[in-house]
Amino acid sequence: MAGIPLFHLAFPVDDLAQARAFYGGLLGCPEGRSSDAWVDFNFYGHQIVAHLSPGEARTRHTSAVDGDDVPVRHFGAILPMDEWEALAEKLRQAGTRFVIEPHVRFKGEVGEQATMFFLDPSGNALEFKAFGDLGQVFAK
Repeated sequence: MAGIPLFHLAFPVDDLAQARAFYGGLLGCPEGRSSDAWVDFNFYGHQIVAHLSPGEARTRHTSAVDGDDVPVRHFGAILPMDEWEALAEKLRQAGTRFVIEPHVRFKGEVGEQATMFFLDPSGNALEFKAFGDLGQVFAK
């Protein structure tokens, strides 16, 4: 992986067993190192760490983006469109309650993207996106 920039993100969770079921089970993120206070996950090639800190993740503020109330504090991944569509369907089949339903935002505009938001069991907001053209990710 030399030369490939990776990110690391640490975030609070209420329950490590629930985090394992959600990130490892539902989202399919392989587990790395862990202790009784935290768990590493391989989140699409990047390291995220769920730290046991009950109650800390539940605060949520939103910001208006293209008609949606987007959770300000969130994280996620940009996936190829077919993987995004498969994940959206998997989440629907699992009964996921979406904060923002899967849809296309900025339709016909610069930065057109498929997006969806949902919460993990501790209330952390996740966004998954897909672009028909990855050149649009940072387009103005």
